[in-house]
Amino acid sequence: MWLLMNDLGLKARLAFSKFMCDEEGDVNIVSIVVLIGIAVLLALFFKDQIHDLLDSLFKTISGNATKAVEKGE
Repeated sequence: MWLLMNDLGLKARLAFSKFMCDEEGDVNIVSIVVLIGIAVLLALFFKDQIHDLLDSLFKTISGNATKAVEKGE
């Protein structure tokens, strides 16, 4: 039993050290940060257009909701 526990412990340590030394995820993190930065810059650049679009969408939604409630009564 002791040998089995020792073997599992060594395998766990080896797997953990491989996980810590593996650098495959670093490129993905950098690319995600760059994409988020681009999205923020685009949102800042088109802030007024996005605001106008959302205003018109919410006005349309609230107008249609009001009409639907009035027809339902």
